[in-house]
Amino acid sequence: QVQLVESGGGLVQAGGSLRLSCAASGLLFRSINAMGWYRQAPGKQRELVADIIDGGRINYADSVKGRFTISRDNAKTVYLQMNSLKPEDTAVYYCRVVSRWSNNYWGQGTQVTVSS
Repeated sequence: QVQLVESGGGLVQAGGSLRLSCAASGLLFRSINAMGWYRQAPGKQRELVADIIDGGRINYADSVKGRFTISRDNAKTVYLQMNSLKPEDTAVYYCRVVSRWSNNYWGQGTQVTVSS
């Protein structure tokens, strides 16, 4: 059974930083095709924040370029370093893993709240 465990959310003032982590279990490292982060603000659709595709290709939403950095270790953990946070970054952040067979797995979500 695949599980994604997220951590690192919280409340921070505008201009501050947070680091999110997502640890995957129940699947082999070599079976992972992509790992990434999405977010969903109240009343809005879930959107891509950043992801890493197998082979190292990285994608960022335009709204976070230059402020957020996604990385992945040699195990099955993906990180999202968030700097210069803005109130509009407030959302529930979800980790997503896509297997080589196109199976999608989602974490339970972690709340990030940025106060002005």
